[in-house]
Amino acid sequence: MELKNRHIVIFSQMQFDSRLESTNYTMAKHLAKDNYVYYVDRPYTWKDYIQFKNTPGYKARKPHFFSPKNSFIQTEIPNLKIIITPPVPSINSLPEGAVYRLAVKVNERIVAARLNKIIKSLKIKDYIFINSYAFYYPTMHRLLKLKPLLKVYHCVDPLIEEYQIRHGLISEDILVKDMDLVISTSKELRNAKAKLNPNSYFVPNAADIGHSQKALDPALPVADILFDIPKPIIGYFGNIERRIDYNLLTQLLEQNPDKNFVFVGPVGKDYENNPAFNAPNIFKKGAVPYEQLPAVLKGFDVAIIPFKKDDVSSSIFPLKLFEYLGSGRPVVITDFNEDLEEFTGDSVYICKNVDEFSAALNLSLNDTPFLQQKRLKIAAQNTWEHRITEIKSLLATNLNNKRKVNF
Repeated sequence: MELKNRHIVIFSQMQFDSRLESTNYTMAKHLAKDNYVYYVDRPYTWKDYIQFKNTPGYKARKPHFFSPKNSFIQTEIPNLKIIITPPVPSINSLPEGAVYRLAVKVNERIVAARLNKIIKSLKIKDYIFINSYAFYYPTMHRLLKLKPLLKVYHCVDPLIEEYQIRHGLISEDILVKDMDLVISTSKELRNAKAKLNPNSYFVPNAADIGHSQKALDPALPVADILFDIPKPIIGYFGNIERRIDYNLLTQLLEQNPDKNFVFVGPVGKDYENNPAFNAPNIFKKGAVPYEQLPAVLKGFDVAIIPFKKDDVSSSIFPLKLFEYLGSGRPVVITDFNEDLEEFTGDSVYICKNVDEFSAALNLSLNDTPFLQQKRLKIAAQNTWEHRITEIKSLLATNLNNKRKVNF
């Protein structure tokens, strides 16, 4: 069943110009190829408004914060608009309870008021509403004057950080129960959400293979940030935060003094001074623009995902896995999510402990063209083109089913 020429409002927890590629915004770009998509950027708080003044992100949003008539950014994709809302109060530090829930209502009204004006000014008659991990706004959709034809929650990650859990667990439960459809990026997440909403489905993450495959271009220079690091380079690209197994990493560094480990990506403030980063053969290079991903991956001899194995990580289906594979690099990961083997076959080394991980690194350094082609084939089966077809089919089917019930 096709989904074409539909109006789709996506309210996301991720900002459109995030330093790393996000599932949320990538989904929006693909849906906009044959639908009209309005991506509601994560609202700035007043704290953000002050803190990020004079940054490129602030400057891009400034003309739109307080202008209902000029409230969106037109992207290079004709059917994709970025909706900018006015700043909202910063409320996450409040304790859970009646005062916090009242503050949530205030923020929801601010966002809904902007959306209501846009829906009216653009003369939108009907639309699908997708809350893409914006769980801090669990009932905002109820304040929209024109009710959506279909309400969807897109759950892309488990709630793990303390600042998320403080209010997010309650808010997300409220949101899930109120949706017509829930789409989750791992089976564990799907199973958890199905307890609250039986109309829950699993659609895993994918990757922009065309982007990461640029690493295979002989003419592409390796990223400058890797210039002074001796080979072999064992690399990680992504957020550096709770999900990394720092104990395993420490042991890997000790067992592999002949290898240099490079971590590229933004570092969570609670992990900047982790003792693992004191080793002489590890390098933190900070965040780089997503456009530089291929040049960074080209400099890696092996790409790794050293996530800890626990109840939370079993719900993680990392986007970077297929980006790695699309670059042709050998990939070594921990066995944090049993779903991953189903989608990668024997193209990825999946390790139970540090000894297996070290052995896999050594095997990976003896790579062959045959093994590289096997990885590229797996990557080609896990593109966003494949995933967006699944998502569009779910949206179209559920929209049709809801219409039949209402009729």
